[in-house]
Amino acid sequence: TIDSDLGVKKLEQYVKDHGGSRVLKRILIANNGMAATKAILSMKQWAYLELGLESVFEFVVMATRDDLDANAEFIRLANTFVEVPSGKNVNNYANVDLICEVAAAQKVDAVWPGWGHASENPDLPRQLKALGITFIGPPSPVMSVLGDKIAANILAQTAGVPSIPWSGDGLTAELTEEGTIPDETFKKGCVATMEEAVACAERIGYPVMVKASEGGGGKGIRMCNSKEEIEANFPQVQNEAPPGSPIFVMQLCQGARHIEVQIIGDEHGQAVALNGRDCSTQRRFQKIFEEGPPTIVPKDTFTQMERAAQRLTQNIGYIGAGTVEYLFNAESKEFYFLELNPRLQVEHPVTEELTGVNLPATQLQVCMGIPLENIPQIRRFYGKANDDTTSPIKFLEDNYVYPPRHVIAARITAENPDDGFKPTSGRIDRIKFQSSVSCWGYFSVGANGGIHEYADSQFGHIFAHGGTREEARKALMLSLRNMDVVGDIRNPVEYLVELLGMNAFIDNTIDTSWLDGLIKEKTVALKYDSFDVVFYAAVFRAMRTLRTRKEELLASLGKGQLGLLGQLATMNQFPIEIAFEGVKYNFQVRRCGPDILSFTIGERVMQAKVREQPDGALFVSVGNSVMKIFGTEEALGLRLRLEGIATIMLPTLYDPSELRSEFNGKVVRYLQDDGATVKEGEPYVELEAMKMIMPVKASATGKIAHTRGAGSIVAAGELLGNLELADPSQVKKIVPFDGDFALAALADPGTKDADDLMTQVELALDGYLPQQDPAAMVQQLFRSAAPADYNKIATSVLERYLAVEEKYAQEVKTNMSADQAFLSLIAQNKDSLEQVSAIALARSQLAARNEIVLSTLRSVRAVADAADLAGIVKRLAELPSEHAYGEVSLVANQY
Repeated sequence: TIDSDLGVKKLEQYVKDHGGSRVLKRILIANNGMAATKAILSMKQWAYLELGLESVFEFVVMATRDDLDANAEFIRLANTFVEVPSGKNVNNYANVDLICEVAAAQKVDAVWPGWGHASENPDLPRQLKALGITFIGPPSPVMSVLGDKIAANILAQTAGVPSIPWSGDGLTAELTEEGTIPDETFKKGCVATMEEAVACAERIGYPVMVKASEGGGGKGIRMCNSKEEIEANFPQVQNEAPPGSPIFVMQLCQGARHIEVQIIGDEHGQAVALNGRDCSTQRRFQKIFEEGPPTIVPKDTFTQMERAAQRLTQNIGYIGAGTVEYLFNAESKEFYFLELNPRLQVEHPVTEELTGVNLPATQLQVCMGIPLENIPQIRRFYGKANDDTTSPIKFLEDNYVYPPRHVIAARITAENPDDGFKPTSGRIDRIKFQSSVSCWGYFSVGANGGIHEYADSQFGHIFAHGGTREEARKALMLSLRNMDVVGDIRNPVEYLVELLGMNAFIDNTIDTSWLDGLIKEKTVALKYDSFDVVFYAAVFRAMRTLRTRKEELLASLGKGQLGLLGQLATMNQFPIEIAFEGVKYNFQVRRCGPDILSFTIGERVMQAKVREQPDGALFVSVGNSVMKIFGTEEALGLRLRLEGIATIMLPTLYDPSELRSEFNGKVVRYLQDDGATVKEGEPYVELEAMKMIMPVKASATGKIAHTRGAGSIVAAGELLGNLELADPSQVKKIVPFDGDFALAALADPGTKDADDLMTQVELALDGYLPQQDPAAMVQQLFRSAAPADYNKIATSVLERYLAVEEKYAQEVKTNMSADQAFLSLIAQNKDSLEQVSAIALARSQLAARNEIVLSTLRSVRAVADAADLAGIVKRLAELPSEHAYGEVSLVANQY
């Protein structure tokens, strides 16, 4: 195309003008989810802003059937996709041979690996180099030595960078000709068995972290406080890491901050540090918030950290983007080398916001041979004017312009914060997020998408900025408050808002163990009123019951089946049971209108007006308050969201002798033999979900009988084992509610009746349960009206009654049975069966409706002009007296 040809010419000229040596146009994105989405968005943005054309690059992506079914955003953004096998990432995005096969077949110029999957596998750049395809990252030998956490620690020690006590204490090495650590030295830093891990931990002191060298993203890493915990966790680390990944042990640096330096090296021997990030808010070593600049570190100390990172990477010819991670002690101001990640990280947009440097685009430019000091965005970061394109930058000596803003980011994940952040998977119907001048975000899925069981749990990232840390915190908090994710998955957005409002975060006194401590102690508890939760759960289930019964009725009528007509009374009055926090609540529900429900529990009667929105949300009006609620019935219970308050799970009541899966996943192993005893609260099985190994704990004590085998795929709520209870009497009982149900919304003294008397009469005539005695309601209506309005009121009431009964009477006059009459009505209204349903509902309440008509006739007969009502009364008199119209017909004939 013309745009494509022009784009190539502009790109070629740009590369030439900036000292590059090659043009990379067609790019394979060897990743999915957030990484693939961000890469394409960033490179397109750079092309448009720098070259004036969005279509400069051609993007090829790999896509599994799972990602296609989940409506993944990166597939939509790409120019073309190649379908690859589904399942674990070793089948697709981590499969080096497959990536190289796709790259060669698609004739791409370069491969962008992103983060996770194959991004740290040295075989990928090695094989691509043999194919003549550029790898957008460091060369294979450099990746091998720096990307490996063990080798990186040995290199750091060799370079004199302080290290934490670990399994490779004191090891130093000179690189081999291939640029790697000598194998003998490397192995001394590893632990090959559980016994070696225990021995090392006892030497360096607990607590320790057992880490897989090729792990990342919170996977392949466990904290252990004792020998027993190492014995339990060592197999999990092995299972989560890529097969054959070396494992090492390091002392846990308590009270430390996790500080990162963003580095980029080029093929000309230069390395730049683009400020850094503070990623201390973590749970299970998985980052939750990321922020920058890392203000907890004094500027001169942080400069030392940057220079050390630059020297470490520059000395071995590092090319591309990487992150040097440190642990920083805020009290002593000391820092320790942690690791170097030879890839871009998910939190890199924090750095982009601080520096104005588009990192995926910078990776691409570096791989096109452009020197770092020639890249316009980096020059601007160092304070160079736009027309200054030649003055040199000494990256190890010159200081950049310190960022004038603060940025805080929040990861949006498909995890359940109420259950230790366990991963969830399923459909996402809609994501509502409103960008602002101080906050933006991006997501890996769109509307009607989803998170499948093999995906990474993160599907969104939100970034807020301000002139100060406090301004950024407030901007992020406000955006998260207004964010809405609707679907099957759980998400921690409400939990994140609570964290942002905690004093420790506001005062910036947190450390890497802060959040895990809060989770363990359940310190962050969402605030809600139990009666509110129970009531709105009852409203949701009542509406769902009505919707289901209506759908079943219409489907039945469509087939000419009338059996459900006899059960119409159950649509007007039915029980709802809610169990919450060990108490069972039994409500009697009365339907007083299409959107009016009355709930009775004990002596308390509560009326609610409910409006259902197109997106499934319910607006529930009680008294003078309105609550917006969302509900989702899941295998494990009802997930109820009260807008602006909390998302609460109301668990399904299961037999305590049944052990069920808490989430979708695959059985890795049972932790007790079949028939062995498991104690309440003790893990009994490990499930793999979204690349994480998660233990599931027993809900009671007893002998376990396995019901599934290793490798079995299970859904949330599926049976994993049966328990022969050790003591059935100790199982917690659910007790019935006994007391006054004090709903907060009813405490408002301004509470008013839901509807006026005329509306109540009309609803009763439509077949809904009267809100008071029918005859008394009509008498009250006329007493409150002016005599001049009597005929008007009477006409309205009688016409509403006749609108149903004349249609029905017309059918039965031909000596049809009731069933024949309805079959005839169905035949006449095939395209509008709701009209038949409405007639049937009204007929189901004929006795109450007759009372309303009789009371109306008696109320107006003495005072109104009979001549004005003669016509409509005559129509009443003509109704067949043998079809329950006897008294109505009699009174009408006497009128």
